[in-house]
Amino acid sequence: MNTFGQIFKLTTFGESHGAGIGGIIDGCPAGLPIDLAIVQADLDRRKPGQSHITTQRDETDTLQIYSGIFEGQTTGTPIGFFIKNKDQHSNDYNNLKDVFRPSHADFTYIQKYGVRDHRGGGRSSARETIARVAGGAIAKQLLGQLNITVQAYVHSVGTIQLEKPYTELDLSKTEDNIVRCPDAETATKMIARIEEAGKDHDTVGGTISCVIKGVPAGWGVPVFNKLHADLGFAMLGINAVKGFEYGSGFEGTKLSGSEHNDVFVNENGKVKTITNNSGGIQGGISNGQDIYLKVAFKPIATLLKEQKTIDIDLNETTINPKGRHDPCVLPRAVPIVESMAALVLADHLLMSKLSKL
Repeated sequence: MNTFGQIFKLTTFGESHGAGIGGIIDGCPAGLPIDLAIVQADLDRRKPGQSHITTQRDETDTLQIYSGIFEGQTTGTPIGFFIKNKDQHSNDYNNLKDVFRPSHADFTYIQKYGVRDHRGGGRSSARETIARVAGGAIAKQLLGQLNITVQAYVHSVGTIQLEKPYTELDLSKTEDNIVRCPDAETATKMIARIEEAGKDHDTVGGTISCVIKGVPAGWGVPVFNKLHADLGFAMLGINAVKGFEYGSGFEGTKLSGSEHNDVFVNENGKVKTITNNSGGIQGGISNGQDIYLKVAFKPIATLLKEQKTIDIDLNETTINPKGRHDPCVLPRAVPIVESMAALVLADHLLMSKLSKL
């Protein structure tokens, strides 16, 4: 299960403390203009060490393209890429070789495979998401041919959250601060909360919202590949994600049907809805309105403080992890959420072309 997608496919490989992380994109149409500077810019938004509220691992995360792009455009053949790991401190993990870190994949990997890479979690590390961001950045450029945009932002950190809906926010201001929240006042409070967690050698979670504009009506497949189901599958596959909702989500359960229904209107010959509780998707198929969703991230499991656990021989012990870790994953996860959404939409774009003669 290292491949995502049905037509526009991304296969990833590599471990946190191996030589690097790479991927292969298959199914990308030929002739698509690719700006590699845009791909690198998204990788820079995800990379470590970009501010004092992220891990200080020093990686340039420089993209290397091996195939599939020639003279600035795709050739239709597999796009191969690689990002080297340069700043691994593997010795920081030696004391974790034979113990199970609370809420990590250590125990479950041993149960499944009988062996694990204890250096930073190996394949279970969020460093693998570099490949998803690279693939998603190319998917965004495919979607851009249809003027489709994918914009994510931090919606909450702990109990601090944006009170305004996305329609009242200027999403162009998302990159104006290090926490990637488009509201400056709320961003200041979020940054302070993350700083507090870092000083306490603890972590804090939160949510990321994503808004997708420009998707035409008719994308999605009934029953097993509903558009919202594929988006949920994509988001729940991101490290540390604990929940997903789209449209009115859980809040919509508090409304009556008459309050929740999106009434159709004819607006200059185009079908629109007065409200958008459906989140741009009805019956698993896009209806032409904005698609919006929210993803919940848990507090990162690695704490730089002593915790009780057991070792591989089931003896009770304690751990006090070392290394460089994020007190909050949210700022660096924004481009990951965007990328996974873009990969789903690129796939459904190509599927939509096969659904009609």
